[in-house]
Amino acid sequence: MSINDPIADMITRVRNAARNRAKNVVCLNNRVCRGIADVLKTEGFIDSFEVVDDGRSGKIKVKLKYGPRGETILHSLKRESKPGRRVYRQVDDLAAPIQGLGICIVSTSKGVMSDRKARTERVGGELLCTVD
Repeated sequence: MSINDPIADMITRVRNAARNRAKNVVCLNNRVCRGIADVLKTEGFIDSFEVVDDGRSGKIKVKLKYGPRGETILHSLKRESKPGRRVYRQVDDLAAPIQGLGICIVSTSKGVMSDRKARTERVGGELLCTVD
């Protein structure tokens, strides 16, 4: 089965796994999905991720993170730019979700990064998703 939007597929898998309180979730492996997982790990929304070889393109195994009493760290994960409607933002137009408690994940010419890092490097790009 082919997937038309692997980014939306990864975001939906992580969102559903967090809602069901799963410990791990397996996603498809590509450069953008690895970048999203790296940003989520750097910003503290997931514990870790690893690339597992399956003989083809591989899989990404994401270990989700929960609070000390089992509460979810990922409250919402929303895909902003879609294949039918791309959303691009300049560095000055990048929003800070929940007054800076959430992040926007942006695909720039320097790679996939959070909105905070994009502001420090002064680059804009395609707004992939927002995380609260």
